[in-house]
Amino acid sequence: MSHIYIYSPSSAVRDKAAFKRGVARLKSLGHEVEVDEAALASHMRFAGDDGTRLAAITRAAASGADVALISRGGYGLTRLLPELPYKKIAKAVERGTRFVGLSDFTALQCALLAKTGATTWAGPALGEDFGCEDTPDDIMEACFDDMVCGQGEGTGWQLPKSDLPALAARVKKPVEDAPLQVRNAILWGGNLSVLCSLVGTPWLPKVKGGILFLEDVNEHPYRIERQLTQLLHAGILGEQKAVLLGAFNRYKASPHDRGFKLQTVVDWLRSKTKTPVLTGLPFGHVPTKVMLPVGQKVELLVQGRDALVFWG
Repeated sequence: MSHIYIYSPSSAVRDKAAFKRGVARLKSLGHEVEVDEAALASHMRFAGDDGTRLAAITRAAASGADVALISRGGYGLTRLLPELPYKKIAKAVERGTRFVGLSDFTALQCALLAKTGATTWAGPALGEDFGCEDTPDDIMEACFDDMVCGQGEGTGWQLPKSDLPALAARVKKPVEDAPLQVRNAILWGGNLSVLCSLVGTPWLPKVKGGILFLEDVNEHPYRIERQLTQLLHAGILGEQKAVLLGAFNRYKASPHDRGFKLQTVVDWLRSKTKTPVLTGLPFGHVPTKVMLPVGQKVELLVQGRDALVFWG
């Protein structure tokens, strides 16, 4: 049984039913769940004012929990970056607390990595994942349990067929004969919009030779391309050994697009950078999501359509 601390560092929890379902689900899985005193606080769109949320993060770091899990993402952490208790969070990580989240949580993860080098986990949120109306995704739960038990050593997925021509062009041979392999690279990234908001600030990690993973939600493909263009022109993409694209979903196509779609963006990006761009990573605002250690050195192996990331 693990001790899981639930707190709200970003947007206010509006779906109280999902929150309660998430807590009940974690308890049913055998975990001890502790809910922060301000987890359901509300101030405008935030889970409390800035001071309230900073105090909640500090309490999470002092909780001694095995896992500090966000209730939800949304927006609010970039407001707090100058005042976050980085040393206390890093010390908690050293003691064994795993900070887990996604979406707006990318701001804290990147800033902590930039300031201290500490590892956090990109993974589920309480309400969206454990508190969903349907049964939580089996793969998400299994990956979460592996992380909690310290048994997770990596993750794998099958690349879409559309990735194969680009890989074959890179290696000048059939993909099956020449797998892509990257060793000793720092895995980092998260939500594309949040990460782009950190460009030019002290809170964007200066990772060279890393593996950058990205996802986003409610962003039209042209907006995704615009943000990827920023990372491209800032030189960030060119400094990586690979870019992994997760889920980009919940947007509506427009008649104005006339064939412009997400695959258009991927094809264009590949034409502008020598860095390998792989898609299909099971991570983002989707039910099936893996756990990813942000800030940890990993190995990437691609053989045929099978992509594997190891950190064990």
